[in-house]
Amino acid sequence: MVPRVFALLWLAVVGLAVEAGWAESVDWPQFRGPGRDGISSETGLLKQWPADGPRLLWKLEGLGRGYSTLAIVGGKFFTMGDRRAQGGSEAQCVLAYDLASRKELWATPIGPPHSDGGPRCTPTVDGDLLYGIGTEGDLACLETATGKIVWKKNFGRDFGGKMMSVWRYSESPLVDGEKVVCTPGGPDATLVALHKKTGEVIWKSAVPPLGPKGRDGAGYASIVAADIEGVRQYITVFGRGAVGVDAQTGKFLWGYNKIANNVANIPNPIVRGNLVFVTTSYRTGSALLRINKEGDRFTAEEVYYLDPRQFENHHGGVVLVGDHLYGGSGQNAGNPVCIEFATGKIAWRTAPVGSGSAAVLYADGRLVFRYQNGLVALIEADPSEFKVVGKFRTAVHNGPSWPHPVIHEGKLYLRDHDTLMCYDVKE
Repeated sequence: MVPRVFALLWLAVVGLAVEAGWAESVDWPQFRGPGRDGISSETGLLKQWPADGPRLLWKLEGLGRGYSTLAIVGGKFFTMGDRRAQGGSEAQCVLAYDLASRKELWATPIGPPHSDGGPRCTPTVDGDLLYGIGTEGDLACLETATGKIVWKKNFGRDFGGKMMSVWRYSESPLVDGEKVVCTPGGPDATLVALHKKTGEVIWKSAVPPLGPKGRDGAGYASIVAADIEGVRQYITVFGRGAVGVDAQTGKFLWGYNKIANNVANIPNPIVRGNLVFVTTSYRTGSALLRINKEGDRFTAEEVYYLDPRQFENHHGGVVLVGDHLYGGSGQNAGNPVCIEFATGKIAWRTAPVGSGSAAVLYADGRLVFRYQNGLVALIEADPSEFKVVGKFRTAVHNGPSWPHPVIHEGKLYLRDHDTLMCYDVKE
């Protein structure tokens, strides 16, 4: 009888924990979270921020120059930064810290520094190994515990890779099963899949011409994986537009050129079922594609197209919550817009809360819009109305505040170049 009573009490406690939002948190192992979609499963968060913003718990300095955000796994966080390495010279480093103590665990140089803002990649953590891409196309596999380099590749030397425009590699690599997948942008290797433990080439994907728009080379987006019509695919936006390739072989499946511009194609695709939403800026716009399969042939059917006056996301991304997309619209702007996913109908649009583009995160019924001028806004994810329920300016603002926000265990993490800020957003 006693064990049964204990079990019932334990189930009651667990239920209360889940309801209160203090059940075990989900780690954040890569750029834009577990699903690469900017969606956090955290609950029990503040529904409205105080007038002066949530409480700042701590600041950590020493991360170096960089727009990389955080991966958080197993009580540690990982990022990248340009800073002085051993020997006194500056290098582009992958960094690891103990989350509780903020003690630096290791710092490993993987390539030369980038004077224009430092690295953009967020490391991808996969158990005992992690992966990072430097701005010069240095892909490195490192031991999570020690920072020791296991293997390295260079996109230019090994794959004939290049970027579509003057800004350098910004991609965060995808780990899927035994593969690590990325976008060198070479003529014979637009995308590549490598064995994650050895770096051995599994396949190289040469994407055929998609159309006249855009430029050859890699874009600034990161690959997402999806199962469509029984075939696992890797989907991304590169210099010539959106593309899907077979995950097992790298075979080109479908492409869409209309979304490409010749400056910078940046935001990640959003996938639900066989529908793919893609958006870029520089007076380009957005589209929803239906991926169809007839026999062995895939095609990308345009469901709708939104011109840049209706919606264009520069960078900062969009999130899909329920049946609606949310994101900031405009070149170098973050005008909040809500779009019905299936139809492209604009539910609402409004003037920006801050200035510059906005990186967007969803958690617990709310959207976090982080503007590049250092203002952070909390907005209800409600397609019926636009409502701001909190805003504040970060304690540190060293330049464009482009790193995406991260929420983990009731804390909001905001990177601003050399400084990491941690805010308490628990209810």
